[in-house]
Amino acid sequence: MSKKEKTTIHDIAQQLGITASTVSRALNNHPRISAKTKELVLKVAKEINYKPNSIAVALRNGKSRLIGIIVPTVNRDFFSSVVRGIEETANKLGYKVIITQSHDNYEREVQTIHALLDARVDGIVVSLGKGTQKLDHFKSVIQKGIPLVFFDRVANNIPVCQVVIDDYLAAYQVTEHLIEQGYNRIAHFNSPMNINIFKERFRGYKDALESYGMSVDPALVVESNLQLEDGRQSARHLIEKGIPFDAIFSASDYSIVGALQELKKHGYNIPGDVGLAGFGNEPFTAFTDPGLTTVDQVSIAMGQAVAKLFFDLLDKEGRITETQKIVLRAKPVFRGSSQRLGINTAAISSETAN
Repeated sequence: MSKKEKTTIHDIAQQLGITASTVSRALNNHPRISAKTKELVLKVAKEINYKPNSIAVALRNGKSRLIGIIVPTVNRDFFSSVVRGIEETANKLGYKVIITQSHDNYEREVQTIHALLDARVDGIVVSLGKGTQKLDHFKSVIQKGIPLVFFDRVANNIPVCQVVIDDYLAAYQVTEHLIEQGYNRIAHFNSPMNINIFKERFRGYKDALESYGMSVDPALVVESNLQLEDGRQSARHLIEKGIPFDAIFSASDYSIVGALQELKKHGYNIPGDVGLAGFGNEPFTAFTDPGLTTVDQVSIAMGQAVAKLFFDLLDKEGRITETQKIVLRAKPVFRGSSQRLGINTAAISSETAN
């Protein structure tokens, strides 16, 4: 006789000669079930390796002890570190996380929301995909009274709690640093600005230029998906179009690495001819030649802040009387790719991080 893949309460009931409903009550410590019956049921359950169906349990008691997390992709150090921060806090409180990826695709994000709701998660944590412009799928989560927290990539036109970094200030500080190093034709690589972080990073870049009597040259602002190849193509675009530039500040570390590769290919000296700065402090930025100036997004601290905000909201059973927005201060990291004057800005980095 083949062994069943999963045992059920019916197997316990059959072995003990009692009803499945009696087994269910015994497993849930019902007061009307005798101590002897409870003891027998637990003994047999252990012997046959019975595991309760988590969704069925959720249907009975209204809690699955599961948190759904949606990120654009898990193969970024930033997102994986935020998830780690959330998971560490959640596990201490007896919760598990379900990690999903939208791959910056709106339809996939909508489908994932429905799948998490079907899985009876107790709440959802989200960083929006680049392709997301409609928010109806999140409104349905709110209407169901399920706790919802946005982080990093958030939408400001929906009443949910948020955890973000001060993208504006970090972008301002990096652009200011480039200006102080003598660069005055600073290009900016960005992504379509329906996502808040890219809008804020552009605003910081723009305001820093204007603070030093410069204005944004539209020819120096190049939009793309900010991946490695996008960085190569964006740098190539500036070179082939003959657009004068002496520095690039990218809203992503990946595209600035692509730019570094393309510039070296064309014989540019970094940082002598062109200064470079990215955003994200991905691990590889410390190992390029030269090391890349960037921004540390304090991802572990963000994950912990998200978890705290989520569990505070869970205690209120999703009832939002006032949405909270936590803004963390990012840490500029100044390295060789932008230090044309040979000025040691490590002290500046430490000072601005506090």
